[in-house]
Amino acid sequence: MADAAIKYEVDARGVATVTLSRPDIHNAFDDTVVAALSEAFAAAAEDASVRALVLASTGKSFCAGGDLNWMRRMAQYGYEENLRDSNLLAEMLRRLNTLPKLTIARVQGAAYGGGVGLVSCCDIAIAAPEAAFCLSEVKVGMIPATISPYVINAIGERASRRYFTTAELISAEKARELGLVTELVPSAEELDSAIDGILRSVLRNGPRGVGEAKRLILDYANREIDAELIADSSRRIAETRGSAEGQEGLTAFLEKRKPDWIG
Repeated sequence: MADAAIKYEVDARGVATVTLSRPDIHNAFDDTVVAALSEAFAAAAEDASVRALVLASTGKSFCAGGDLNWMRRMAQYGYEENLRDSNLLAEMLRRLNTLPKLTIARVQGAAYGGGVGLVSCCDIAIAAPEAAFCLSEVKVGMIPATISPYVINAIGERASRRYFTTAELISAEKARELGLVTELVPSAEELDSAIDGILRSVLRNGPRGVGEAKRLILDYANREIDAELIADSSRRIAETRGSAEGQEGLTAFLEKRKPDWIG
């Protein structure tokens, strides 16, 4: 987290905030920033004190995607160098998508290209009216390949067919209709209060339970409901009930007291 382009902080509640801090270039990222983000997401995943993560940015834009200087370097790369860079970006996105804590994107402005990928990897995206989105890769003859699994999950195949190929600007309201944005607040000043409301809810819940519930969705989405899946779901609930957290939660409920994870 030494990279000045990324700030990583954990508050007393156990909320980690990862902030993109390159406002002069609209928080565009390069390979160094990708590595710093990947490190931050890994740190949050491994830190038992972290209960949730907010992905934010400074300035008027959320994230403009790839840094122009990085793109200039890419233009000189051979296949192997491009593959290495792409693998690092894909790993960073995977870490964010599978982070075993609730993740919230705080979108105050434009998110282009890879910025849309970051939003799509978060569990919840809260956006201001000024937010705008664009899958702009085809404008320069490229494709949104590494972000595509997450964007398709967020907005669906039909919408992806349109916006991957047209590179149209997507308004905040349209992004909410598509499912890319979870909640659209009336003004940017209300972003933090909306996020705090969500955090208050999740911090009342069992930390392990939150991570396991998220894992459930990632593992079961779009799968056939067959005997194997049913058996696996029974195994998971049995393990949850027998866990220390599950026992504490059930006991606290029956005794009409707060569980020990609520301070």
